Amino acid sequence: MRQTQPSLDLLIALDALLEEGSVSGAALRLRLSEPAMSRTLGRIRRAMGDPILVRSGRAMVPTPRALAVQAEVRSLVEAARRVFASPAEPDLATLRRDFAILASDAVIAAIAAPLLTRTVRQAPGVTLRFVPEGQTDVRALRDGLADLEVTVIQDAAPETRVELLAVDRPVGLVRAGHPLLEGPITPERYADADHLLVTRRGRLAGPIDRALGELGLRRRVVGTVPAFTQSLIVLRETDLVGMVGAWQAPEAVAALGLVTFEIPLELPTMEISQAWHPRHDADAAHAWLRATVRQVFAEQPAW
Repeated sequence: MRQTQPSLDLLIALDALLEEGSVSGAALRLRLSEPAMSRTLGRIRRAMGDPILVRSGRAMVPTPRALAVQAEVRSLVEAARRVFASPAEPDLATLRRDFAILASDAVIAAIAAPLLTRTVRQAPGVTLRFVPEGQTDVRALRDGLADLEVTVIQDAAPETRVELLAVDRPVGLVRAGHPLLEGPITPERYADADHLLVTRRGRLAGPIDRALGELGLRRRVVGTVPAFTQSLIVLRETDLVGMVGAWQAPEAVAALGLVTFEIPLELPTMEISQAWHPRHDADAAHAWLRATVRQVFAEQPAW
């Protein structure tokens, strides 16, 4: 029997099958009949020596082999599309795209409003989906789960493109009229206060604790919350002391009656960057998104 040779058409079909998880969904996506899509799946199975999708109840699930090659197939298909795509600048008035932006809660609070306002004005057919940070962040760009990441980038994959947007410094955050504001804020008075941490993983220590430890001081962490915006509500209603980046949503901080102050410690700065997979380097629409994010950061007065 003559073995089926791989082709670009098979890669495109395989990408659609893995994305949709069904023959009917892939057929609709590629504008083919279901019988034609079934025959194509048969060719893919022969070429790869693997069933790729198998029946599980009423659904079809990918095999381990299919899952192992899914990201590579997506990259190859997108690379092929770039070869044939026009390099011209996108027509923002008619552009139709859905971008997923992986970002920290603090970044979303700071840039979502100006970024969405600019997008509505410049590219009304573009949808921005802000995705909260999670445990799969490290592979989100590689696997196509996110188009752009905007946060403090740590341990980026080797192929990831990273662009610095702002250098931030931590400041303290309390409600207006907080007792800590009555007099000079020394390391001792700061350490004696009850503290609230923002951490997705429930960690009870960080750079502030290391800096206090060098002075022979230790603070009491009363509790943690997973998101910056949640901390604002808690701090407004309590005498707890929080921390925020100097650039993070100053309007929201002021509107809630919160006050920032300089932390009397030597603390490291935080670098806010945007990151993307290199498959988007030549994508004109993605380049517009990156430029727009860059402009939003540049125009923030706190930065």
